[in-house]
Amino acid sequence: MLEKALHGSEKYWGWVVALLALIGLGFATYLLQYFQGLGVTGMSRDISWGIYISQLTYLVGVAASGVMLVLPYYLHDYKEFGKITILGEFMAVAAVMTCMLFVLVDLGQPMRLLNIFLYPTPNSILFWDAVVLNVYMLLNIVIGWTVLQAQRKDVPPPKWVKPLIYISIPWAFSIHTVTAFLYAGLPGRHFWLTAIMAPRFLASAFAAGPAILLLIAFILRKVTGFDPGRKAIGALAKIITYAMIANVFFFLLEIFTAFYSNIPGHKHTFIYLFAGLEGHHGLVPFMWASQFFSLVALVLLIPPRFRHNEKLLIVALASLVLGTWIDKGLGLVVGGFVPNMLEHVTEYIPTVPELIITVGVYAIGLFVLTILFKIAVSVKQEIGG
Repeated sequence: MLEKALHGSEKYWGWVVALLALIGLGFATYLLQYFQGLGVTGMSRDISWGIYISQLTYLVGVAASGVMLVLPYYLHDYKEFGKITILGEFMAVAAVMTCMLFVLVDLGQPMRLLNIFLYPTPNSILFWDAVVLNVYMLLNIVIGWTVLQAQRKDVPPPKWVKPLIYISIPWAFSIHTVTAFLYAGLPGRHFWLTAIMAPRFLASAFAAGPAILLLIAFILRKVTGFDPGRKAIGALAKIITYAMIANVFFFLLEIFTAFYSNIPGHKHTFIYLFAGLEGHHGLVPFMWASQFFSLVALVLLIPPRFRHNEKLLIVALASLVLGTWIDKGLGLVVGGFVPNMLEHVTEYIPTVPELIITVGVYAIGLFVLTILFKIAVSVKQEIGG
């Protein structure tokens, strides 16, 4: 089926060439970082995780969200998701691959990544995070590719695929739960030291991931004519709505806990994020923008008459993605380091090389996603034809 990716319109090849150009620029900038060290980034002794790890955190959720299609389709026989389940599985593959690339560029010496597997430490959450991510990516590659081949040949999938599908469902929950434990397991960081961190991660994942998938599905429909179906769009939009409500509710629980209990370590981070602390206000406009976008998303998603309006739905989904990305892909990670152990405030501003490398990594993920989606859509259209 790989030959499907070698045939396309001028727009398709223009998109591929643009992605390759961004990948080349990102790789050249990464070589600068590799030879000069992480000093070219905005990270410091006080803030050792920046935009790279922030994107890892967000994209793990995007990968886990594929279960919102797999679970109804395979466990509850919801056939309306038949066209787009493969898209969710392939999006998970691209998202996990991008996650691991962000870990790679975050390391000063990328060969250190091999130490996780050469010298495994089962008492390390990072070890288990690497395990669950790699296994989840492998599961989605095997399941998605095998099922798509069977559909193309108009035969039932092999029987051995079904156990893998059942395994992939709890595994999807595990990848974001274990990632949440990376933060919640650090007793010195009060902002992250909360038992609700994993539910917050899952709620935001099950809202943002399907939202991104629906936006891509709308783009595919316009560019290729591939239609996921009105019922599938409506059902997925409803799942996104409930997940986003849960995400906002969990966030408000954290606000209540921090300020009602008056715990300084937890409260000061929220003050820094939303009002500024000791004259530092770097993230304040971003965090309020996140709340604005989240509010817009809820206002447009909760009433069915708004949600069933496709133009308003697109605005709601885009607002949701922006809101959750700022909150989880920037505020959550960076905010956890402020203030530091000595109650001092150090701000983090990503440098130009960091941003270029980040764009380059995203371009690799989009390139993989483009190839996989091109194959999936071509096969689906072949079957439909």
